[in-house]
Amino acid sequence: MSIGARSLALARAHVGRPARAPSAAVLALVGLGALACAVVAAVAVGSVAVAPGDTVGILLRSIGLPIDRTWSPAAETIVLELRLPRVLTAIMVGGGLAVAGAAFQGLLRNPLADPYVLGTASGAALGAAVAVLIPFRAVFLDLGLLHLLSFAGALASVAVVYRLGRGGGPFAPLTGLLLTGYAVGSLLAAGLAMTMFLAGSNLRQIFAFLLGGLEGASWLRLAFAAPLIAGGSLAIVARARVLNGLLLGEEAAAHLGVDVRRERAVLLALASLVTAAAVAVAGLVGFIGLVAPHLVRLVVGPDARRVLPLAAILGAILLVLADLGARLLGEIPVGVVTAVVGAPFFLALLRGTRSAYEL
Repeated sequence: MSIGARSLALARAHVGRPARAPSAAVLALVGLGALACAVVAAVAVGSVAVAPGDTVGILLRSIGLPIDRTWSPAAETIVLELRLPRVLTAIMVGGGLAVAGAAFQGLLRNPLADPYVLGTASGAALGAAVAVLIPFRAVFLDLGLLHLLSFAGALASVAVVYRLGRGGGPFAPLTGLLLTGYAVGSLLAAGLAMTMFLAGSNLRQIFAFLLGGLEGASWLRLAFAAPLIAGGSLAIVARARVLNGLLLGEEAAAHLGVDVRRERAVLLALASLVTAAAVAVAGLVGFIGLVAPHLVRLVVGPDARRVLPLAAILGAILLVLADLGARLLGEIPVGVVTAVVGAPFFLALLRGTRSAYEL
C-alpha cells in the first residue's frame, strides 16, 4: 500500500469523515459553475451596470471566440480594464489564502489555524507601515514600496519564526512554532503601533492596508502575484499525500516514509509564500483562509487531496462575492465584509463544534 493510501486510511480512522462524502469531482464542477456565475455578477454589477449578456460576450471575445460586438466600447473598457483584473485578483487571493489555510491547519493539526498564524500578518503590516513613512515612491510592476515591503515583511517574519521555533525548546516542535509565532507577532505588533503613532496624516493609508481591499487591482499587479500564488498553491496540492501523512503526527508520518523535517519546512515555505503574495496585493483579508478549508473538510472529510482544490474554489467564490458586496456598500474595505461573515463562523468553532481534527 502506498504512503498516501496508508496515511489516508489511518487518517479516516483517526479523525473520521462523513459517512457518505459527496464526489469531489461533482463538488468541483458545481463549485466552478458557481464561481463562473459569481465572476459574471461581479463584472456586470457596479456604478455603471453592464448587461449580463454583454458581459459574457465581452469575456468570451477577450479569449478569442468569434462573438459579434453588440456593446459599446465604454462597456468593454469597464469590463476588461477596471473590473476583470479586480475579480481575477479576488479569485487568486481567495483561492490562495484558502489553500494556505488548509495547509497550515493540516500541518499544525488545528482547525482554527489560518494563513497568518505564524506572524505573516504582523510582518506584512509592519512592512507596509514602514513603507508609508519612507519618502520614496518608486513603482515596479504597478507595485509601490508598500506592497513590496509588505511582501518582504511577511516572508521575513515567517523565516524568523521558523528559525527560532523549529527546535521548540522544552515544547513539541509544532507547539514551539505556535508559541514563537505568537511572541514574534506581539513584537511586530508593538512595532506597528509605534509606526502608526508616527504616521501622522498617513495613518489612513496604513488602516486601508490593515482592513484589506482590491480597489487598486490591475493587470500588472496580478501579473506579479499570480505566478507566486498559483505556483505555490499547485505545489501544495502536489504534496497533498504528504499532508495526509503529517495529519497523523510526525512519528506516524515518519514511519510511513515521509521526511518530516524537510516536508514540513517545504509546506510552511510554500504556504507562507502564497500568503505573502496575497497580502502584498490585497492587504490583510481575514477569515477566508479559516472558513473555506474548514467548510470543505466538514463536507468531504480530511483527505487533503480533496480538501485543497475544493477549498481553493470556495475561497475564490467567497472573496469574489465579498468584494462585490464591498463595492455595492460604497467601496468599504473587503476585510470588513469577510470579518462580518467569518467572525460568527469562528465563534461557532470556539463553542466546541466537533471538528475533523479533534483527537
